Amino acid sequence: MTALVVDMPVRPGMSMSSLRRDVTKALGELGEDHLYDVQLVVTELVSNVLDHTPSSTGHLRILHGLNPCAVIVEVDDESATEPVYGRSRLGENRGRGIVVVDNISRQWGSRPRGGEGKTVYAVVDCTG
Repeated sequence: MTALVVDMPVRPGMSMSSLRRDVTKALGELGEDHLYDVQLVVTELVSNVLDHTPSSTGHLRILHGLNPCAVIVEVDDESATEPVYGRSRLGENRGRGIVVVDNISRQWGSRPRGGEGKTVYAVVDCTG
């Protein structure tokens, strides 16, 4: 069974440290290493919405499955542009977020949403 544990808007100016605290509160039973991985994935996917979409708005959902233990992070946005692996329009020192997500997650990708926009998702294992 999978439960929705976080369901919140993504808006310009939102605090990443507050967001990480919300994730910790929602997933407090995870081990420290798994929780850190989920926080990192959430931060990267939300930052992509804030940095790379015209409105810098979206929606974050985190689902937690217990058998086997997995955390699914989904972020909706209004842009049809797919995430780019390893390159950023923001300069040479940026653009590693999806690489990080790929290294941490069992699976990640994006799917179109009805109308316009997409959902970018990542599945982080929390077993072991």
